[in-house]
Amino acid sequence: MGTVNGEALVPGDDLFREVLGHFATGITVITAMDGDEPVGMAVNAFTSVSLDPPLVLFCAASASTTWPRIQQAGHFTVNVLDEHQEHLSRLFASKDVDRFGALEWRVSNHGPILADVHAWIDCTIEAEYVAGDHDVVIGRVHELGLTADAGPLLFYRGQYGRVQESE
Repeated sequence: MGTVNGEALVPGDDLFREVLGHFATGITVITAMDGDEPVGMAVNAFTSVSLDPPLVLFCAASASTTWPRIQQAGHFTVNVLDEHQEHLSRLFASKDVDRFGALEWRVSNHGPILADVHAWIDCTIEAEYVAGDHDVVIGRVHELGLTADAGPLLFYRGQYGRVQESE
């Protein structure tokens, strides 16, 4: 339990979302191949875990219909979105749409790499843990690349943002 102006706050859903929304995150799209079909979902709960061995993690909603398809593949690609790719974040967060139909992408060893992303990371699933209404997925990094031509896309207080260049 925390306090604001001396008043105790109980972590309800709305307050939890508001307070945690004050932590800026990057936006990623996690992709994989389900047979011959590309699948992907927008994820902002992503971070590095370890340098030795190289590990990353992301969190997938347990109710997601895309996550089981990525899980079954056993591997995935993290696409770190560039500041001009807000439309991709919205597309991959939408349900019941053709996410790959009008996009340029190529298949890596572990999943689709979307055109013009900030960076990409190819992984195999190392471990999974149930955590409330999400699954925490640890990925072992096998290949990665930096393709940035601009800054990363950020999410802060429920809105998209960009890094401001200092003068």
